[in-house]
Order: sequence, then structure tokens, then C-alpha cells
Amino acid sequence: MPADQPQRPPPFAPRHQTSFARLRIGLRRLFYGNSRAALRFQAAALTVDLAIIVLFIAQPVLKNTEAFLAIDYSVAAILVLDITARTLASRQPLGRLRQPLVLLDLLILLTLLMPYTLINFGFLRIIRLWAISKSGRLWQPLRRRGLTEWELPARAVLNLVTFLFLATGFIYTTFFRESSGFTGYLDALYFTVASVTTTGYGDVTLEGPWGKLTSIVVMIIGISLFVQLAQAIFKPTKVHFPCPQCGLQRHDPDAVHCKACGHMLNIPNDDS
Repeated sequence: MPADQPQRPPPFAPRHQTSFARLRIGLRRLFYGNSRAALRFQAAALTVDLAIIVLFIAQPVLKNTEAFLAIDYSVAAILVLDITARTLASRQPLGRLRQPLVLLDLLILLTLLMPYTLINFGFLRIIRLWAISKSGRLWQPLRRRGLTEWELPARAVLNLVTFLFLATGFIYTTFFRESSGFTGYLDALYFTVASVTTTGYGDVTLEGPWGKLTSIVVMIIGISLFVQLAQAIFKPTKVHFPCPQCGLQRHDPDAVHCKACGHMLNIPNDDS
């Protein structure tokens, strides 16, 4: 065969590789693209994620119903599809599977597939709300509408809500599970809110040394999150304007120089 004549690739291999590559490219465009179809898909995916979070919060009420297992397995199927699709859309699928947020999804998936065996870990499902926030998917609609100034307080609210339901789930599983489903969960939520706000009515308490340690942890973390929320709401408004020199994202509206590196800024003024 002449040296300048191109060699033919092996039969069938390119076709299979191309089909798989096209699938990955298509998924990547849906999850990360800016086309109208991609934005609709991302909005639908976010809606499904939030609906799943609502089901996780309602788990103590649903667990005594006949539909509990059907709901758990249906959510597990959706979560499998989401993990698989996002892994295929990633440029480094194996690296993505080692990311902490993906490992958290896998742990949540195990609690869905084995709801009675891993019943003591069911309260961890609510951490998916924090994971969605951490991934940035929850804040994309705000960024597209130019409402980035609301992102910081919204994150603080979400962190507080996540902790409230995480602590409630742990307290319910550890101390109130013997009570009837909704009543026990309501007592756990009531105790968590009373502890976090340092109201301390004292009509619902946790018995024993572990109960006291749990109360201490809930109060310390809760106060910290309340302070974070207050800072996000009341501190001076910042504008989102990346510094060309060091990349600092947030600056005072009237800033002339970057506080981190001193680079000259040219922040647009809406009044001009």
C-alpha cells in the first residue's frame, strides 16, 4: 500500500464511537448550554430536584403509607438517571464520580434503594438541597436575570433551612422515632427551632448525655447560621464585577480600585 494512501479505519468502530460521542455532546448541551431548549431542560430538571427535596422532607409522614416504597424507588430511578446523564455529559466522567457531591448522591441513592436497612441514615437525604446549591444549578435563574445580589442572602437562607431539617431528621431518628410519625417529627422540628433560636421553652427536651450534647451542637451551629444570614441581609450591597487582574468577584458599587490587588476598575453605573 502506498505511503500516501490513507488507511481505512476498522469497520463499525467509528459508527459506535460517534453515536456515543454524539450522546455525550447532546447531554452536555442540555445540561450546560444556553439555547432555548437547554434552558427549558435545565428548568425542568431543577423543578424535579426541588420536588424530590419536598418528598425527602415529608419522608417521616410518608413512611407509614402504602405508597412509601413506590415513591422511594421512583425517586431512586430518577436519581440514577440524573447521575448517569451528568456523568456522561462531563468531560472527565471518572473524575466526576470521585467528586464529593456525586459521592453524596450515591449515598442518598443507597438510602432510597434500602429504605428499611438504612433507615437511620434517611435524614441525610436533605443534604441534597445543599448539594444543589453548592453546584450552582439553583442560582442560574437569578444570574440570567441579573439578580446576583440576591444570591448571597438566598444561600444563607438555604443553608439555615438545610441545617434545620437535617438536625430535625437526626433528632427524630434518634430520640422521637418511637412516637407516631407526624407527631414525633413535629416534636423534633419544634425542638430544633426552639434550640436554634435559643427560645428554650423547655416543654420538649432530649434526655440523657447524648441528648444534651445534641442540643449543644444544634444551638452552636444554629446561632452561627443565623449570624451568617444576618450578615448576608444587612451588610452593604455588593455588585458582581470580576476584577480583570485577580478575579475578585464582588466590589462596592462605587469602588474605583480592587481591594485585593489595587487594579483600576470600571464598574458600570446604572444611573449613567
